[in-house]
Amino acid sequence: MITITEDIDVPCPTERVWEVVSDPSQVVGCIRGAELGESHEDGSFDGALVVKFGAVRVKFGARIALDLDADTREGHLTARGNDGQGATRYKANATFGVGAGPKEGTSRVRVRGEITLTGKLVPLIEAGAGAVISRMTKDFADELVRRCAGDEVAAEVAPVRRSWWARLGDWWRRVTGKRTAEAVR
Repeated sequence: MITITEDIDVPCPTERVWEVVSDPSQVVGCIRGAELGESHEDGSFDGALVVKFGAVRVKFGARIALDLDADTREGHLTARGNDGQGATRYKANATFGVGAGPKEGTSRVRVRGEITLTGKLVPLIEAGAGAVISRMTKDFADELVRRCAGDEVAAEVAPVRRSWWARLGDWWRRVTGKRTAEAVR
């Protein structure tokens, strides 16, 4: 079993953060490799997520149910699915909520969840889960801040949370952008 326990601070009021985290299309936009699929009559929807475990890329499909309580700004997600070849099945449950953050005008997103796996890829997935969850949480947090607060605030907050590779990529874009601007002069 994989356990997820994350607290993400967002420099925005709780109302704005709840708008984003309660909208499946916004959340999917915050997760690299995620896709939102067809909606069903019972309120559930299909989704997919491509996850890289070292050199192995696995695409997981899911049927997702989402229960939201706008008054308490809390939600519960359940998902069931399998990988593209059907070699590994999973069941996930997560609760999340948006509350006041550590400073006035900020929010804290609390996520608690469990993923139960069965099948051939379980050893590979469980071995790499910590690194994958850490990377995905950082990416999700950066994109959540950008969607809630805008690019300028995200650029100020992101260096604290972003991985070394992401910061290196940002630096490279700045350097090559400066060279291009200097070459034009």
